Amino acid sequence: MVLIWSGINPKDPFTWFLEVIPALIGGTLLAVTYHSFRLTPLLYSLILLHCLVLMVGGHYTYAEVPLFDGLFGSERNNYDKLGHFFQGFVPAILAKEILIRKAIVNGAAWRNIIIVSICLAFSAFYELIEWWVALASGEDAEAFLGTQGYVWDTQSDMGLALLGAISALLLLSALHSKQLKKHGIHDKA
Repeated sequence: MVLIWSGINPKDPFTWFLEVIPALIGGTLLAVTYHSFRLTPLLYSLILLHCLVLMVGGHYTYAEVPLFDGLFGSERNNYDKLGHFFQGFVPAILAKEILIRKAIVNGAAWRNIIIVSICLAFSAFYELIEWWVALASGEDAEAFLGTQGYVWDTQSDMGLALLGAISALLLLSALHSKQLKKHGIHDKA
């Protein structure tokens, strides 16, 4: 329902498309892999929240989402900062689940370092995509980039993804591990 709402008269149709395409791709992947690689309820819930963040940002553009103007005394709309926090928060739990289920890394400490590194790599790659879109589309990219004149936008975006990844691991690891255990998946770390 939120996807339909977000697509009705969005502020900038090109930005809407760019923002919701990751949610559409992710939703398709989740549907295709549901029976062969079912995720934990926590992870499905987090992915849904992240998709909602993308769809709301796509509808308004990240620079114009209501209620986020001047938040915390800032002169800019900070909805994009919420989006970048989620860009670290949700993939951290996704990476954790895949690494545990596939038994790729032994030891929680190394796994957490790799999870945070994966999240930072994904965040940096997304910033590169934003740059490529800006080069390809010229002025049309301003709504997608959402820098709002902030010279450190790219760095703060990646910093918030880092904060999101670390926060997810600190706040949700115990609950996530319990849900994995219910699915018969045991963390050997």
